Amino acid sequence: MMLKHFLALSEWPTDELWHIIKLAEHLKLELRGGGNKPILKNKILALVFQKPSLRTRVSFDVGMKQLGGDAIMLGPQEIGLGKRESIADIARVLSGYTHGIMARVFDHAHVVEMAEYASVPVINGLSDAWHPCQAMADLLTIYEHFGRLNGLKMAYVGDGNNMAASLSIAAARFGMGFSIGMPDGYMLPEEVIDRAVELAEESDGRIELVHDPVAAVRNADVVYTDTWVSMGQENETDKRREDLRPYQLNEALLAQAGKHAIAMHCLPAHRGDEITDAVADGPQSVIFQQAENRLHAQKAILVQLMANH
Repeated sequence: MMLKHFLALSEWPTDELWHIIKLAEHLKLELRGGGNKPILKNKILALVFQKPSLRTRVSFDVGMKQLGGDAIMLGPQEIGLGKRESIADIARVLSGYTHGIMARVFDHAHVVEMAEYASVPVINGLSDAWHPCQAMADLLTIYEHFGRLNGLKMAYVGDGNNMAASLSIAAARFGMGFSIGMPDGYMLPEEVIDRAVELAEESDGRIELVHDPVAAVRNADVVYTDTWVSMGQENETDKRREDLRPYQLNEALLAQAGKHAIAMHCLPAHRGDEITDAVADGPQSVIFQQAENRLHAQKAILVQLMANH
């Protein structure tokens, strides 16, 4: 079987991503019905972290255990990726001990290099360019709520970060409309937009770029935001807060989408900045369902990559 990695949604065909969503749905039901079958019995996943983590660490660790396997946590103090030891050497060493590697890194090039030298599947748990596991959890959440993906409109307001990039590709893959409300200087990279537009043309989706947050969320089924200050951007905090304040997901902005719309945030949330308490804890919020669905979506990814490897 050809070795496959999970680094970005743009690298996976839509039918295989659909399979992961349906598998996640099945594994979630199976877990609630008494527990998952030990599909990954005796399999070990290495968890490599350059950044602090709550959801990624716990969901991958718990997911492996629920599937009959186990996980080993390796924080920045254990391995300095590319510092204490080269990424290529780390990838080859871990390949000799484990059956898969999940890496949460600052630089996307690091996870790409790890995949290049690993002889086991590598999963991108987050990089500066993409957050594909979160996007899969989000697609699962939207599918559970609406019973479909095709034809829905998702609006994203705020910073054009790794989350926005992954969601633009996810929406385009599944025939959704994706409306991006961002100020000048915070827009997605051109190559991401070009790829999303290309995929949207194939799926009858639609990518719309606007600067006005109200125009972005009008008639949206899903309104999504994320932190204004990603890890590594702390020195820009004051400027980012000022520039992005009009893009705050509050009750007034959510009302432009309508009562049926769901509010999403991948967490951690900086309440009072990109999202208000009233929205985060309100009746339209699904942010904690998203967080739970990280577990189920990632288990499906693990099974897809590791069950037969």
